[in-house]
Amino acid sequence: MRSVVPAAIRTRFGSLPLGLTLLSAVIATGVVFPLTWLVIRATSVDPKRALSMLTRPATLEIVVNSLLLMAAVTALSVLLGVPLAYLTVRTDLPFRRFWSIAVSLPLVIPSYIGAFAFVSAFGPRGEFHSILSPLGIDRLPEIYGFPGAIVVITLYTYPYVYLTTRAALLSFDTTLVDAARTLNHDRKSAFRRVTLPHIRPAIAAGGLLAALYAVSDFGTPTIMRLPVFTRQIYVEYNAFGQDYAALLSLQLLAIVVVVLALERWVRSERTVHGDIGEAAGEAVVPLGRWRWPATLFPAAVAGVALVVPIWILGLWLVTAEAGGRSSLAFEWSFAFNSVWVAGAAALVATLAALPVAYLAANHDSPLATVFERATYVGFAVPGVVLALALVYFGAGYVPALYQTIPLLVFAYTVRFMPQAVGAIRTTTRQVDPRFVEAARTLGEGPNRAFRRVTLPLIAPGIVAGAALVFLTTMKELPATLVLRPTGFETLVTHIWRAQEAAYFQYAAVPALVLVAVSGLSMVVMLSQERGE
Repeated sequence: MRSVVPAAIRTRFGSLPLGLTLLSAVIATGVVFPLTWLVIRATSVDPKRALSMLTRPATLEIVVNSLLLMAAVTALSVLLGVPLAYLTVRTDLPFRRFWSIAVSLPLVIPSYIGAFAFVSAFGPRGEFHSILSPLGIDRLPEIYGFPGAIVVITLYTYPYVYLTTRAALLSFDTTLVDAARTLNHDRKSAFRRVTLPHIRPAIAAGGLLAALYAVSDFGTPTIMRLPVFTRQIYVEYNAFGQDYAALLSLQLLAIVVVVLALERWVRSERTVHGDIGEAAGEAVVPLGRWRWPATLFPAAVAGVALVVPIWILGLWLVTAEAGGRSSLAFEWSFAFNSVWVAGAAALVATLAALPVAYLAANHDSPLATVFERATYVGFAVPGVVLALALVYFGAGYVPALYQTIPLLVFAYTVRFMPQAVGAIRTTTRQVDPRFVEAARTLGEGPNRAFRRVTLPLIAPGIVAGAALVFLTTMKELPATLVLRPTGFETLVTHIWRAQEAAYFQYAAVPALVLVAVSGLSMVVMLSQERGE
C-alpha cells in the first residue's frame, strides 16, 4: 500500500493543487482589477509632463513625509502591540481579560475622530489649554504635523499588531518553552530562541497592516495638516487634477510593493509547530513585584486612546448650543445600515481570503506568494481612489451596479480582505501538518481532512480576520461617501455631514454608537479565543 505521507509532502512544498490555485488566481485578479484604471489614466499622460509633475519639490516632500510617517507608525505599533500581547497572554497580569479587551478597543475608533478629538483637546485653543492657562502654562507640545499624525495613527493602529501577536501566543505550545528552560536557557534566551520565531510571522503580518494603514490614511493627515499622498490625491481629485492624482496613486502603489517585499523578507518562513491542545497557552510567566506596576502600561495606552475621544464627544453633547438642523437628527436606521454592509463585507472578504491564505500558508511557491501579495494592494489604496475607480468602471461599463450595495461591498472587500488573509495565513501556518497526514492515513480525502482537522484549528484566525474586516468597514468613510446608494445613510456618513455643517452635537451620538457597536463586536471576537 502506497504511503500518503510523501504525497502530502510533495503537495505542501511542491506542485500546487489545480482547483485551489485557479480559485486563488480569480480572487487575486478580481482584487487588483479596479486598479487598472489608475494605470490607464496615468499612462495617458504625456511622459514629459508626467516626469515634470513627479519631480516637483512638492511631490518629493509628499514622498518623504509618507515614508517617514509609515516607518514611525509601524515601529511604534510593534513597540506597543507586542509587549501588550505578551502581558495579556503569557503573564499573571491582574485583570488580564479586562486589559485584553481594553487595549483592543482603540481599533474601533476611526482615526479621523481620534484626530479631531486630539486637536480639540490639545490644540492651541483646545480643552487642555483652557484648563492649564490659569496655572500659567500657555503652550503645549505641537499637535499638528508629524507629532500629532504619528501619535494619533499609532494609537488607533497598534491593535493590528497586538491582535495578530496575541492570536499567535494563544496557539503557542508553552511546553516548548519549558523544554528550553530544562536545557538551561534563561527566560530571555527561551523567548528569543523559541517564542519569537513562533510569533515573528504574526508580528510581521500586524506590522504590515499598520504600515499600509498609515500610508493610506486620509483623515488624520488632513486634520493634522501633514502633506502626504492621500491628502494630495484627494485635493487633486477635487480640483479636477486627475492626471496628477493618478500619477501620485501609482507612486503610492510602488511604495506598497516595496513594503510587501520587505515584510516577506522580515517574516521568517520558519514555522514552529506545537501540539495545539491542553498545553497551549496555559503556562504563565510570574511578574513578581512588577505584577501590579505592569498594569500602568496597558492602562496608559488604553486610557489615552479611549478617554480623550470619549471625553470630547461627551463635551460636544453637553456644551452644544440649542437649535440646529432637524435634517441631521440621528436615526437608528443609520446604525442598522452600517452593521448590515459591514457584516456582508466581513462575510465576503473572509470567504475570499480563505483559499488565498490557505494556499500561501501551505505551499512554498512564488505563484502562491504572488496571489497573496496581490490581495494587499487594495488595502494601501486610499478609499477615495478606489471608490472613484469603481465609479469609472460602474458608470462606464456596468451601469446596473453603479451606486448599489453589491458594488459598495465589493469595494470594502478589496480594501480590507488583507486583514482576513493575514490572520488566516498566520493561524494556518501554525497547524502541525502531522495532524492532516494522520487524517489522510485513516482514509480521509483532502476536503474532508480540511473540514474535520484544519478548519477547527484555524477557526480563531478566521474569526479574528472577519472581525477586523467588520470593524474597519464600520468606520470606512471615503468609499462609503462615493459609492453608497442615494439615500443610504450610515453612521460614518452622518458623522461626516454633521462635521461639515459644524453641528457637532449631531456627530456625537452616531460616533458614540459606532464605538459601542464596534466595541461589542471586539468583545465577541475575544470571547472566541482559545486558551482564555
